[in-house]
Amino acid sequence: MTTTDRIEKKIVLRAPRSRVWRALTDAAQFGAWFGIKPESSAFAPGALIRGRITHPGYTHLTFEATIEKMEAEKYFSFRWHPNAIDPKIDYSAEPATLVEFRLEEVAGGVELTVIESGFDHIPLARRAEAYRGNAEGWAQQMKNIERHVTST
Repeated sequence: MTTTDRIEKKIVLRAPRSRVWRALTDAAQFGAWFGIKPESSAFAPGALIRGRITHPGYTHLTFEATIEKMEAEKYFSFRWHPNAIDPKIDYSAEPATLVEFRLEEVAGGVELTVIESGFDHIPLARRAEAYRGNAEGWAQQMKNIERHVTST
């Protein structure tokens, strides 16, 4: 089944659940693997997280997301505006997508599932590119978090 509204990626991380949780919800660790320099150190429901993007070619952009929900070592979510890469455009009037991180113990480690949904509500002129860019981006971010949680 193909969908244009939802991206889902899974990876088994060979690391303790607590380590993966910290990588997701500690601002400095999140920034290290995700590629941002967070302005705030507190991730909590309702918090606005902002930070300068550190990926080459995107350092002129600011990451911005609002934390939705946190269930210790199980679930973490935020909302953001996907593919908001044109600094001349105000994306705040557009619907945000929901990014969910789910953790589950499995044989050999912790399965991390990332789901981003809500693309069908993005303006049609941006929808396909936002979906494509984020599908590729989440594939890379799964590799990034894997490196982060398994490094010594």
